[in-house]
Amino acid sequence: MSEPDHGTFFTTHRISDVENLVIPMRNGLCSQKYKPVDYKHLYELAAVEKKASANIQLKIKKTEQVSKINKEQMLLKQHRQVWWQEHKRLSENRQKAEAEIKTFLDEESHKHNFFLDMRDFERKLSKERDTYQTNTVVPIWELKENLKFRLSEMQCYLSEESCLESKINPVEMLQQIKFVKKQQKAILEFLILESLALERELEDYKTKALVHSFEEKNGLFLEVPSALLSLECPYPDLKTLVINEYQKLASGYWSKLQEIDQQLKVLYRNIEWKEEDQWVFQAVINQYPSDLQRRRTLYLDVLQRYLPHKSRRDLVVHEKAWDHYHFIRNQRRVLILNWAQARKAFLLKAVKTVAEASAAHETEVVLANTRQKQQEICADLKAKVLWWKAQQEEAAKLEAAVAARRKEKKDEKERLQKEQETIRRAQEKEKVKKYWAEKQLKWQEQEEKDLQRLEELRKLMAEQAVKDRERVRFRQALLEKQLLEKKELALQEAREEKEKEKCLEALRQQVAVVAKLDPARVVANTVASKARMGIGTKEEFDLQKPLFKLHTYSEQQIISDPRLRVELALREAGLHTTLYAKEILPKIPPLKLPRRDMESTAFKM
Repeated sequence: MSEPDHGTFFTTHRISDVENLVIPMRNGLCSQKYKPVDYKHLYELAAVEKKASANIQLKIKKTEQVSKINKEQMLLKQHRQVWWQEHKRLSENRQKAEAEIKTFLDEESHKHNFFLDMRDFERKLSKERDTYQTNTVVPIWELKENLKFRLSEMQCYLSEESCLESKINPVEMLQQIKFVKKQQKAILEFLILESLALERELEDYKTKALVHSFEEKNGLFLEVPSALLSLECPYPDLKTLVINEYQKLASGYWSKLQEIDQQLKVLYRNIEWKEEDQWVFQAVINQYPSDLQRRRTLYLDVLQRYLPHKSRRDLVVHEKAWDHYHFIRNQRRVLILNWAQARKAFLLKAVKTVAEASAAHETEVVLANTRQKQQEICADLKAKVLWWKAQQEEAAKLEAAVAARRKEKKDEKERLQKEQETIRRAQEKEKVKKYWAEKQLKWQEQEEKDLQRLEELRKLMAEQAVKDRERVRFRQALLEKQLLEKKELALQEAREEKEKEKCLEALRQQVAVVAKLDPARVVANTVASKARMGIGTKEEFDLQKPLFKLHTYSEQQIISDPRLRVELALREAGLHTTLYAKEILPKIPPLKLPRRDMESTAFKM
């Protein structure tokens, strides 16, 4: 903000304003209208306000912390409810499974020796568990109870140092604790190695079981069932046709199953998570039922707690991949169910067809003379088989078309979402570019204005410097002239003073008086002592009388100036440092323009 023109501001006054100054001068400085400012009280008020503001800010922070803690507690409460329900469900399932296993073992142990070996192995494991507990867990609990007892003794007899030294040996206690820690560490390392070996063995068994199940599944799909092979059909061509149709149906379902399995393998291969993280993700997702409110928020919060090394974006991406994987798994399950239903229906229809063929053959045997009728029956049966085949092919095509349309719809939806996201990001980038271009243009314009203003100021400062140098030379010459006049005047006054002193001294010598003897004057009161006693004083001394007479402007005269009002309004709005304030303040005229004879003409020559 530019400085106000004090030369113009303080030289403008009116006769009425001078008359208004007479009233405060008559009333004195102690008038009720004009009270002195108590800065100490103001500082105290400011300190109180600052303290109140700090307390309010502290309360706001505490409120935010309490809100955050309450939100966290609410989430934990919901998590606890879900966890309790899951724990209850798992406990019930465990009890049910254990009861079923026990019942199964009790029933089958009398039939097979394998189950008897399993029972013996269970008893052996129970004995080993009891032995481990006796050798490792029980000593630790005994040591813990012993330490608690000794610590309680130390607290009870803390003042009896000699007695404690004789009863408790800290070094021996520390050695015993270190020995137990070392023993437990060795046992835990041995157990970890044994668990890893068991896990590897279970993985090998799992791989073998999967290979075996794949072979069984392949045989289940492609192998002709014994029910079809054992059919007694009088027409070999019909039986061969039925078997071929079954193989075609099975190969169609088998190719679809292989395609789905390939998709599952590709999805599983693209998942870059570790098996342990995937297991945690799957376990957490399964804990929260699908009908639970805010299910996604809850399980994402738990996943961020269990998997802190995974970001929320990684969790969301894995969630989408897992949903896709789950969707394909459901398709696979539906395909297997459809295959089971189609296989069952095919077997029933094949049996029915063969039964019809047998009945037709019996009719042919009975009616040997009606060969044409037999051919019509065979043709009819063949037409039925072909019609049933066409129905199966049409049903398979319709299922494939439905699956393709669902997949195409899902792909189109994802593509539209990606295009919308791309368009939105492009629009945001364009807005950002446009914003920065406008801002750069404004900065450039502002810089040009500032440079132009700087040039003008430099020119004005150069002109002002020239005027200042001329003024300094003029004032210096004037000051030297005044100093010379003062010196001459002082010399003249000194000469006159010396002459005057000579005359006075001569006069004193002429009129010198010899003081007379006055003893009463020695014990009489002096003028100062009379003044202290109040004798001879004319008027009381006014303590409130001002030391100097003031000739200046009143508060109303200063406030009535439009330049001060505009500056205060800009300062309250926080705009007193802007370019607008710098431009507008020098252009505001005073309330009363200065007189022409008050302007300096020294530099206008």
